[in-house]
Amino acid sequence: MHFRHHVLREGVYMKSFRKNGKEKPIIIGDNIKRKRHGFFRFLKNFKFPDLSDNPKVQFMNKFSLLFHGLLACILVFTIECVSRHSFTSAVSFCISSPLTFLYNALLIFATLLIVYLFKHRALVRIVISIFWMLLGVINGCVLASRVTPFNFADLKLIGDLLSMKNSKYLSAGQEIAVVILLIALATFLILFAFKGPKFKGRVHLFRNLGLLVLCVASIPFITKAAIHSDILSGYFGNLAQGYKDYGFVYSFSASVVDTGMSKPANYTEETIDTINDNVTTEPTTVNSSDMPNIIFMQLETFIDPYELNFLSYSEDPIPNFHKLMENYTSGYLTVPVVGAGTANTEFEVLTGMGIRFFGLGEYPYKTVLKNTTCESAADDLGNIGYATHALHNNGGNFYGRAKVFSQMGFDTFTSKELMNITEYNEIASWPTDNILIGETTKTLDSTPDQSDFLYTITVQSHGSYPDYKVFDNPEIQVTGGDTEAEHYQWEYYINELHEVDKFIGNLIDTLSKRNEKTIVVMYGDHLPTLGLEESDMNTGNLYDTTYVTWNNFGLEKQDKDVAAYQLMSYITDQLGIHEGTMFRYHQSEMNAGVSTDDASYITNWELLQYDLLYGNRYSYHGVDKYPASNLVMGVQDVVIDHTSMSADKTKLTIFGENFTPWSKVYVDGEKVSTEYISGNCLEISMANLSDGSELVVNQVGSSNTIFRSSNTVTFHAPADFDEHEADNVEVPDTSGDDMGVPVVIPPEEQTTDDAAATTTAQ
Repeated sequence: MHFRHHVLREGVYMKSFRKNGKEKPIIIGDNIKRKRHGFFRFLKNFKFPDLSDNPKVQFMNKFSLLFHGLLACILVFTIECVSRHSFTSAVSFCISSPLTFLYNALLIFATLLIVYLFKHRALVRIVISIFWMLLGVINGCVLASRVTPFNFADLKLIGDLLSMKNSKYLSAGQEIAVVILLIALATFLILFAFKGPKFKGRVHLFRNLGLLVLCVASIPFITKAAIHSDILSGYFGNLAQGYKDYGFVYSFSASVVDTGMSKPANYTEETIDTINDNVTTEPTTVNSSDMPNIIFMQLETFIDPYELNFLSYSEDPIPNFHKLMENYTSGYLTVPVVGAGTANTEFEVLTGMGIRFFGLGEYPYKTVLKNTTCESAADDLGNIGYATHALHNNGGNFYGRAKVFSQMGFDTFTSKELMNITEYNEIASWPTDNILIGETTKTLDSTPDQSDFLYTITVQSHGSYPDYKVFDNPEIQVTGGDTEAEHYQWEYYINELHEVDKFIGNLIDTLSKRNEKTIVVMYGDHLPTLGLEESDMNTGNLYDTTYVTWNNFGLEKQDKDVAAYQLMSYITDQLGIHEGTMFRYHQSEMNAGVSTDDASYITNWELLQYDLLYGNRYSYHGVDKYPASNLVMGVQDVVIDHTSMSADKTKLTIFGENFTPWSKVYVDGEKVSTEYISGNCLEISMANLSDGSELVVNQVGSSNTIFRSSNTVTFHAPADFDEHEADNVEVPDTSGDDMGVPVVIPPEEQTTDDAAATTTAQ
């Protein structure tokens, strides 16, 4: 075989060879390929300019520590501009709080010392700078959509956020732009890593590492001194204001390292015993045979619209709520969050503990309660004979509630996966709250021989709120808002509150017809994410919502403003129920007239909380007094009754009870595509079946978490499909013990599913 090379024309080349006496051509290149080769040659030969010999660069390398300090200051200032959405506000922060500004710069400076450990100093410097700027940009984007700034705890809620409908912080166009920018940035960094300049001097690894360690090790001591001198603060009563006062870099960094609770200096068994001995609350006086049902209802993003001093309405948006305020106990409720953080208000109400003692922006549901049991109202009321239930028309894994409610001692938890939800609000984002009326009665009926404690979490009025016209003829005409977009947001939000108020009226009407003593406590978990400022509120406080009660047994109206961690104590005290370590403590302090600002109140409260969650549980004499419960999801059996094959032999219809849109058929243990028809009917493809296949209907949450299972049935195919196309497929008798098998989730096996809500969720 002999090769020859020829030029056919400009840009086209041919290689030929002889085989069996014949010459055969092969075209091996053209202008396009040459261009491609040229591009790759460009990439191969491209280099970033090497300025190491430049006198200015040599000067900067010689005094690099100084220039790193200057870079840190520039980064802090830029981040504050982005976070505050204002150049002048950033300047004001630098001028009014220079030491705080320099402390923020110190934190970035410490990270920049990492560059001295590498030859690729320029690359590492760029990466670190981009990292801090990226955090600042994220915070700026978050603050454009909510009041609460970006913190480390938000990273644990990414999965929850992704599962939320219509709750994006960025538009589709902005998301595309971000993706393009990130791709371009990644491309630049990769290219710079291979083609960028390197430090030509010697890397004094041990010396530089020692400098880095020394700087990092000194930061805790500097921080303590700064807190002691009021340059910084270790606790933000208002997270958003804390970020403004002390800067993003410090605040975000504190949310990373400051989690859980620090051991109080005076934590001893003797101290805890003294605190508990000084509790003056009397024993529970309510008769076990006469205990009322207790329903606590946390209303998502619910406020009294008349507390907004810049809006006016065509009529009262929440007449039912206001009527209850006139006739039953009510007051302001101080909550620990604003704009988001539903789970933290929930935590305070259910436990009597304080979010203030945890790290900045921390969600105990996502940290300590993932692995630690916690005494709650469910435990304390369960001890005196109550059946305890949680209801929520959102996902069971949202905020890890399926795990947390077990840690808190609840008997049952009915999440949306166990509800036949078909009705959503106007923008199809959230289920309406009306579904909770029927679920409440089902839950009360499930324990005919017990009084019930129900903790219900609504979701209908959840954000986000569209900045475009949704209602052609809104029931409540709203006047106010600086822009058209703001007007539409407020119009939508207020009308959602109006719908929730209708739900409240219908619920009370339903409960009033039952021959059971019942008290209902309703409250808003936080204000909406709509750019509110303190001057917009009649109370002057963004952390004040409203609570109201209803009862059908003549309980005296006793209005009182309380904090979220006091609410359960205040209500149960009126009922003659004096149970629980934390609740009895709050009852004792409130009855003694001790202010929540009193130092002794706060100190003893913190000591008890540390003892129960992190300490030796001296309050329980070292015994695990409140172990996790075997939480059962839902209160009704899921039942397969019978099946039927379609006439064309392509579909199998499954008939039964208590199916929901989250019902999935499993065939021989494998989930198959399931079409929800109704609460009594599901449909699957016959292609998934064979003779003898075992069928189960599971109620499935996020990440394929199985919350509850039906009875198991065996599919028997007809002998001759041609003759029996429409015949029913027989199933075994379902009256046995395997009918409607509830999934009991052992505490050690419960799923938290961080890939589920509800987020920077509200």
